[in-house]
Amino acid sequence: MQRLVTARMSDLDIHSERLLVLDFGSQYTQLIARRVREAGVYCEIHPFDMSNAQVRDYAPRGIILSGGPESAIATTSPRVPAAVFELQVPVLGICYGMQVMAAQLGGEVEGGHEREFGYAQVEITDPCPLFAGLNDSDSTPPQLDAWMSHGDRVTRLPQGFSAIGSSANAPLAAMADAGRHYYGVQFHPEVTQTRQGAEILRRFCVDVCKCGQLWTAQNIIDDSIAHVRDLVGSDKVLLGLSGGVDSSVVAALLARAIGEQLTCVFVDTGLLRHGEGDQVMETFAEHMGVNVIRVDAGQRFYAALKGVIDPEEKRKIIGGMFIDVFDEQAHAIQDVKWLAQGTIYPDVIESAGAKTGKAKVIKSHHNVGGLPEKMHLKLVEPLRELFKDEVRRIGVSLGLPEEMVQRHPFPGPGLGVRIIGEVKEEYAEILRLADHILISELHAHNLYNQVSQAFAVFLPVKSVGVMGDGRRHDWVIALRSVDTIDFMTAHWSRLPYDFLELVSRRIINEIEGVSRVTYDISSKPPATIEWE
Repeated sequence: MQRLVTARMSDLDIHSERLLVLDFGSQYTQLIARRVREAGVYCEIHPFDMSNAQVRDYAPRGIILSGGPESAIATTSPRVPAAVFELQVPVLGICYGMQVMAAQLGGEVEGGHEREFGYAQVEITDPCPLFAGLNDSDSTPPQLDAWMSHGDRVTRLPQGFSAIGSSANAPLAAMADAGRHYYGVQFHPEVTQTRQGAEILRRFCVDVCKCGQLWTAQNIIDDSIAHVRDLVGSDKVLLGLSGGVDSSVVAALLARAIGEQLTCVFVDTGLLRHGEGDQVMETFAEHMGVNVIRVDAGQRFYAALKGVIDPEEKRKIIGGMFIDVFDEQAHAIQDVKWLAQGTIYPDVIESAGAKTGKAKVIKSHHNVGGLPEKMHLKLVEPLRELFKDEVRRIGVSLGLPEEMVQRHPFPGPGLGVRIIGEVKEEYAEILRLADHILISELHAHNLYNQVSQAFAVFLPVKSVGVMGDGRRHDWVIALRSVDTIDFMTAHWSRLPYDFLELVSRRIINEIEGVSRVTYDISSKPPATIEWE
């Protein structure tokens, strides 16, 4: 597999001191990479079956082996490329990564013991460079609060290794070969439930692997600007500005890099959030001086969606209509050679199949798919190395409003997939106001940044209500709020009852045509975060 990210041409090569994260299928692999980057060190995720030549060509300062769902005991389970142990660089194995490292280096792994899932205390038996001075309980010997998720466990260490930690159900919960700088931990340092996990990973990256902390917001911005200027030259660039976080940050970055060479087309689909269109124009056209063409195309989208109830069909129609409207505007601009997109690193990982197993299908209407081929344009994707939290950080550094950069995720098809069934303008207007009330109250009660994603959903069913002395038969609004680390799993938010009552009362009293408000208490899985 070719490298996902190419080297940059700038005075400071912020990719030179980097780590390699080999993915064995853990649901937390992207979290590992995010924690490494939070420590100021660049890293990339690649699949466990990366060839030996590719491992050597990547030339990492250190390597992290992720967890995974397989058993290291099975003869068909994933194995570590031999080059990992030939490069003479530090290696950290996490959960399955520790087990498979132990098995391949001559130790033993067994199943059938009592499993550990969830919180556990790890007793530190040797203050190695990863653990020295860390103690979550002020005890002697020191103990760490950790998150476990394993059935198998290491029962005999490979030659050269010593035990550095134990737990109730894993006597060998951590191991180290100090001479080769090989480490293994049975727990997951990347998750927030392991209180000292971020510091453990920082120590591995910076203290053990000797990586400079070059991966900072300002360095990323400077490097990206240099790359865009080198790539684009004096050519014109076109960007589909949606108002979402990714496209907004791309616009701000390109505006700083190439100025008047950038033209943005903002397609108002009629399915945006309350006041979003005006905010986009105010931020970019008025305050930042970016050339933005606004197209009010709501009626075209409503007409195209008439009678359509299938969610995926709605996505395809919205995506196709977006391409048509965007293409019409693009043809009026002369000599454009590049199309900018807000592709971010998780998209690259998934679309390239870099996660172990089958690549995920990215939902329809992602990053105006289909436009590069139709318009014969070359792509510039300045965010393709970045996770979402990194995109937000550089957005703030570029001067974008905090409320725009820190907004909760919003689907590409907009309100079109938060209106269950057929999309009508009447429904969109009701939903837009209901959603605005919810978000406004979350901000007013300092709850917005405490939940991961919140929104309203329009249900095309009517419920009997009583307003004054009369009965009403009106629509139903559902409220949804979730807490999550990675959006792969999520729990419904335990919002205060008084808060929910206030939001419900405001929606019913202030929006004509709504008689009932419900709160969605489904977690993911089995439900998804969005309703469609």
